[in-house]
Amino acid sequence: MSWQADLGAKDVTRIGGGDINEAYRVMLADGRQVFVKTHAAPPRGLYAAEAEGLAWLAAGPLRVPAVIAVGDTFLALEWLALSSRTHATDVAFGRGLAQLHRLGAPGFGVVSPNYLATLPQDNHTEPDIATFYVERRLRPLVRRLRARDLEAALDRLAPALFGPPEPPARLHGDLWWGNVAASAGKPVIFDPAVYGGHREIDLAMLALFGDLPGAMIDAYDEVWPLERDWRRRIPIWQLYPLAAHAVLFGGSYLGQLARTLEALV
Repeated sequence: MSWQADLGAKDVTRIGGGDINEAYRVMLADGRQVFVKTHAAPPRGLYAAEAEGLAWLAAGPLRVPAVIAVGDTFLALEWLALSSRTHATDVAFGRGLAQLHRLGAPGFGVVSPNYLATLPQDNHTEPDIATFYVERRLRPLVRRLRARDLEAALDRLAPALFGPPEPPARLHGDLWWGNVAASAGKPVIFDPAVYGGHREIDLAMLALFGDLPGAMIDAYDEVWPLERDWRRRIPIWQLYPLAAHAVLFGGSYLGQLARTLEALV
């Protein structure tokens, strides 16, 4: 493998990865142990975009793995010994996530084009979150699904559904519980798909694939209180990950997307 030569790998062990990448624990010639994710034919700039996203998140209080090296077909990160979440890490995560969100972004989108998994994310800015979310997030994926009825439904999403105006938050962008862990007793986040967006988006994605611990939300509220009716908007923010899963995996996700969208319009 060419990436092994690029890194000067001394020992390579395959470990469990996700749905997109292969993952390895690698011992380098200088004695460092690193985590490597790789893909035989990744989209152009996939790993460079992820490295940029990690750097953008690193300005916040939550730990992200440091980038060791990046190439066209691989990303090498510092090796972190990960453990399961606890009540204490949920509290720290909630507080840290609010602080990260409050770092903000200059606008909705803003950062360089990047990816959610292997799906391109168009991060050109729009003047408001409703326009950005529909035109830069939902419509490109719905068009890939060739579902005209769903695209027509997008035009019926009322701006009021997106809640009162808020400043753009600094989002992780792919914040499901598989991308959150603990290391040395503190929360860690990884595998980002960053952009400037509504802070409820990160919370809605967490809720799509797990629960939202009360201790985490309470800690978040201590730093940056959420709107009282924020939970009512969870379905609208879940449209994007549902559409992404429908494009990537098909199956029941398309039906779930259609039902959620129809209930909103």
